Amino acid sequence: MWRYRELLPVAGEPTVGRQVGFTPLVKADRLAKRLGIRELWIKNDAVNYPTLSFKDRVVSVALSRSKELGFKTVACASTGNLANSVAAQAASAGLEAYVFIPADLEQGKVLNSLVYGANVIGIKGHYDEVNRLCAEIAGKYGWAFVNVNMRPYYAEGSKSMGYEIAEQLGWRAPQHTVIPMASGSLLTKIHKSYQEFAKLGLISESRWRIHGAQATGCSPISVAQKAGLDFFKPVKPNTIAKSLAIGTPADGFYSLRVMKETGGHADDVTDDEIREGIKLLAECEGIFAETAGGVTVGVAKKLIAAGKIPAGDSAVLCITGNGLKTLDAVVGHCGETREIKPSLREFEALLDSDFKLAARS
Repeated sequence: MWRYRELLPVAGEPTVGRQVGFTPLVKADRLAKRLGIRELWIKNDAVNYPTLSFKDRVVSVALSRSKELGFKTVACASTGNLANSVAAQAASAGLEAYVFIPADLEQGKVLNSLVYGANVIGIKGHYDEVNRLCAEIAGKYGWAFVNVNMRPYYAEGSKSMGYEIAEQLGWRAPQHTVIPMASGSLLTKIHKSYQEFAKLGLISESRWRIHGAQATGCSPISVAQKAGLDFFKPVKPNTIAKSLAIGTPADGFYSLRVMKETGGHADDVTDDEIREGIKLLAECEGIFAETAGGVTVGVAKKLIAAGKIPAGDSAVLCITGNGLKTLDAVVGHCGETREIKPSLREFEALLDSDFKLAARS
């Protein structure tokens, strides 16, 4: 991502996360056929370095700038992926790290913060309560909270995802980009990245549409967009997509404005639809996304079916995290192992039963 250093808010050369970014843009022909669209691409940040999510981008910028400003302790409020990335990249940079998370977070994400030696603090409350506490701690202790007092630098890191999409598409913006929304910052910054590339003459001024995806159990932005409103009402999250469970999204207003300006749409999906989206992406393209990815795929399916993304167009789906982090959400929903003895006869019997079942169906 640091190939775009001149467009990112650091004064000198980056010192943290120099290997972050430039993740694959995968042409997803099998998934395109299943969703009923001419051309589909997957921007796969599920394989980002070092912690398998797009948050590695924003943390790389925030910590590089924090070091320039002389901070020794870094911190964050997080629904999981950000905590993982702050813990990992702080360790690599020799910085002390405190990460604050809702206490009921997926165990995979908790462990992925603890393993780096960070101070992991579980808060008995939802993310918005965690965030409020972190604002108080930042004021009292003067630490570099990447998404509080360092947020202007942190947020700009998301632009690198959009820069890469445009470059990987052959220096053009996609007709449609579907982006999961938690705070809404990623959506606004991908739009900003296309605008900046157009202003620099790196891509044409062609029109692009930005679409937002949320979980039904935490969909303040989606609900507002579908109602034609310019503002959202805060909600209390209740969804398996914990990485998107922000009931009072900081950039919700700006996300609504971007979708309105670009002619984009928003929608939301239930927990069952999230699991279906995860399985669909995995079965069609071999990409295992976390719950936020299931949200993106599920919403894209709805928007294409409704004609809001025309079947003859091309779209990019942003997958922001790895499914290995949210195993709890899909355990028991992906079939089960069938056991046999180490016997060719037993295996042949199993195949025979499969053939008979297939014939009946």
